[in-house]
Amino acid sequence: MARNKPKAKKLRLAKAAKQTKWAPLWLVPKIEKGLRKVHPARYTTKKRHWKKHKISA
Repeated sequence: MARNKPKAKKLRLAKAAKQTKWAPLWLVPKIEKGLRKVHPARYTTKKRHWKKHKISA
């Protein structure tokens, strides 16, 4: 990939990077009502890894 990227492409890549992060830690007890402990990554919008799934940004 080019070193110098257009701003629009940079914004699209930044948005995709934010979507793969974990959900906030306070969200888990709120959803589960304190019944069980689950990993915060379970509630992310899109699960993607840079090596497995490419994005067309």
